[in-house]
Amino acid sequence: MALARGFTDPVHDAQAVFRAAMDALARPGRVGSLACALAPPAPLAPELAALALTLADADTPIWLDAPLAEVAAVSEFLRFHTGAPIVPSPAEAAFALIADPAACPDFAQFRQGSPDYPDASTTLILAVERLSDDDGLGLEGPGIRGRTQLDAAPLPADWPARLRANHAGFPRGVDLLLTAPGRVAGLPRSARLVEPVVDSMEA
Repeated sequence: MALARGFTDPVHDAQAVFRAAMDALARPGRVGSLACALAPPAPLAPELAALALTLADADTPIWLDAPLAEVAAVSEFLRFHTGAPIVPSPAEAAFALIADPAACPDFAQFRQGSPDYPDASTTLILAVERLSDDDGLGLEGPGIRGRTQLDAAPLPADWPARLRANHAGFPRGVDLLLTAPGRVAGLPRSARLVEPVVDSMEA
């Protein structure tokens, strides 16, 4: 079987994806566009593939969740286009690609960084089906003007507790990129989970 191609225009395509990822992390909870024309081997979503091809290299190990790890073509695609090693343990990963977000491992299983080197942590990239900033969990923190909201699904049942614990360990902790078809949103460890805004007319 022929290896699926990477970016058509590697330089400009990667630059566009990089800007989208950095904007997402700089503006937590804000859903932005992530256009990509990739056709990676299933179940690797095009958005996961685009971020991996942009962010990963030979010095950034990648961990794959079970659905991705079970398909040899996915590992072959990522190794060829990024040069990144595929590692068996979440604790070894600079990036974690997650095709089944409802079964995402506990954040504590991933690299947390340290107070001196907080960037030596794992960035989790999840492919969800629904991603919207019109509703959902309330967020405050750096990069957020006032308060925003983010709704995504499917996710683990304890997702809010995970986000609270992740923020509580700041500056240690993981950063997250949530993707859906054509969309991306960031949840860095600096984002703080708060109660949703209640409309005074509804109270």
